[in-house]
Amino acid sequence: MTMTVRDFRATDAEAVAAARRSAFPYLVTTPRTVVWESESAPVEQHYRLLVAEVDGQVVGSSGVGVFHDSDEPGLAFANTTVGAGARGRGAGSALVTAAEEYLSGLGTAKIFSWTLGEPRSVTFAERRGYRRGRCSRVQRLDLTAAALPPLSLGGLLDGVELRTAADFADDPRPLYVADVECAADEPGDVDTAAPPYPEWLALTWEHPALDRELTSVAVVDGAVAAYSVAHTDGRGRYWSGMTGTRRAFRGRGLAKLAKNDSLHRARSAGCREAFTGNDCDNGPMLAVNKWFGYEPAATEWRYVRELSA
Repeated sequence: MTMTVRDFRATDAEAVAAARRSAFPYLVTTPRTVVWESESAPVEQHYRLLVAEVDGQVVGSSGVGVFHDSDEPGLAFANTTVGAGARGRGAGSALVTAAEEYLSGLGTAKIFSWTLGEPRSVTFAERRGYRRGRCSRVQRLDLTAAALPPLSLGGLLDGVELRTAADFADDPRPLYVADVECAADEPGDVDTAAPPYPEWLALTWEHPALDRELTSVAVVDGAVAAYSVAHTDGRGRYWSGMTGTRRAFRGRGLAKLAKNDSLHRARSAGCREAFTGNDCDNGPMLAVNKWFGYEPAATEWRYVRELSA
């Protein structure tokens, strides 16, 4: 068996996407998104996509880089995936070793990595000196059978209007302002600064999986109040990229309204499965998704390794 770890090439995109889908079937992953991640990362992130090749076949990858938008220096990430049928042959270890060596050369103090909450993955991480941090709950909704609430504005404030992200194509800045405010209140383990508008346009608005027609926006008296972002893969899978309500409009059911509208749109567009992920401490969104009928699909843990230790 010949094992090689090297940098990603565009011709690897299909194999990398297939490996990710086999390991994380709930994620929206396509060859296009894989190439986009590699090509669109900010220069300051020092992003590299490493691939593991076994006997000429790409079986896994590791996306590595630094948190360039964090006030705390020396924080980095390395998210490694090996296809389900290729595990136990050393590809994961080879990728992680290469990722750590690269990040160490950049002066990294801590590496953060998402790991599935299954015994094999957890054991792999902990044997390499990673310690468990925050958790994320992945949930699934069967759109072919879900009893979605009817679409209605009844009982809501006067002046509420439902739009889509496509309606903001000429000027998405109001969505940027709302997204920055809502993201600041998301629980997490790395504090990051709000992205400048051009970076948000490049990384969020131009994301190839973003479905602007399925992304719903609740507007109150002309102002963006809440939104629910839809990512799709053209294979019947829908992922909630972010659902948020601006602080001044919370407590009115607007997040439910926007997400309900988005889910209805997704079902009408032929999506069969809806997935979402929430930090385990994000009680409000966990409650909203339970209200819709989402059921547990997987648990992910953020593992951390201190290279200086």
